[in-house]
Amino acid sequence: MPHSQTSAPRDGVPSGLIPKGRLARGASPWLLPTVATAALTLAKSRKSGRWAAAAVPTTALAAGMLWFFRDPEREIAQGRVISPADGVVQSIMPWKDGRTRVAIFMSPLNVHVNRAPLAGTVTSVEHVPGGFVPAFNKESENNERVVWHFDTELGDIEMVQIAGAVARRIVPYLPQGTKVEQGERIGLIRFGSRVDIYLPEGVEVAVEVGQTTTAGVTRIDRD
Repeated sequence: MPHSQTSAPRDGVPSGLIPKGRLARGASPWLLPTVATAALTLAKSRKSGRWAAAAVPTTALAAGMLWFFRDPEREIAQGRVISPADGVVQSIMPWKDGRTRVAIFMSPLNVHVNRAPLAGTVTSVEHVPGGFVPAFNKESENNERVVWHFDTELGDIEMVQIAGAVARRIVPYLPQGTKVEQGERIGLIRFGSRVDIYLPEGVEVAVEVGQTTTAGVTRIDRD
């Protein structure tokens, strides 16, 4: 929804400095310093050429942060399993237990709010410490991550949010025991990263490597 210059602050950011639309929960630690610095340099640039020069990069950085932390509304698609992330399908790998892992790489240009792939109940949310190598690298298997399990009509569904080289924080929105609707926002990964979803045995994959996905919109499985 559009916000006027006089509306209340949202996620700690003055409304006059944010674009139309929604900002991701958990954005404040990054947004507040950059937006405050941009506002300060812009205010001082009226009286000093030196401050005017400083205002260019600080304003550009603030604009980039606002773009990165955007959280657009989505018309949730129909289907048993929908994509939990915006990005590109990096790999599709059969797992030893019969499941199929679909890995979606998220660049810094993607929306980084993740969504529930199915309706169900969150049965566990586990933070696993690890490294921070680039999410497209094979060694990212050992990166910092949050492992989700959902009790759904297809049984247990595992989804993993993986931090990348820049993404040093994953922000889950929901605790264990929460009932979720398909496509509901469940968490944020700050900056480039990856999301893996494990499809149960017998569920055919509808996407292919290199395909672009949209969270809440792209269907992952096939009838």
